Amino acid sequence: MPAKSRARLNRQFDRIQRRIPNFAARALDWLRQPRARLVRIPLGLLLILGGVFSFLPVLGIWMLPLGLLLLALDLVFLQGPINSALVLGSRKWTLWRRSRRQ
Repeated sequence: MPAKSRARLNRQFDRIQRRIPNFAARALDWLRQPRARLVRIPLGLLLILGGVFSFLPVLGIWMLPLGLLLLALDLVFLQGPINSALVLGSRKWTLWRRSRRQ
């Protein structure tokens, strides 16, 4: 099961990388490499911590899901819930965009 969940998470990351600007896609590609684990885990934790303190002016709630995404690459128990949230969010976003076109 973890291999299937990991493959699904990688597909979701590939989809995200295609939709973001080139400089951010290159940074995300580097962060996804196994050798970047020592950077990825602390960065994910800092982003989650910044998301918790989103009431401060510089920090925002956007940091929380980004940190969880980065941690899901290394923590198997997060991969399932993150995959589900990504798929559900993508479906909701598509439905919302379709409803706005009409």
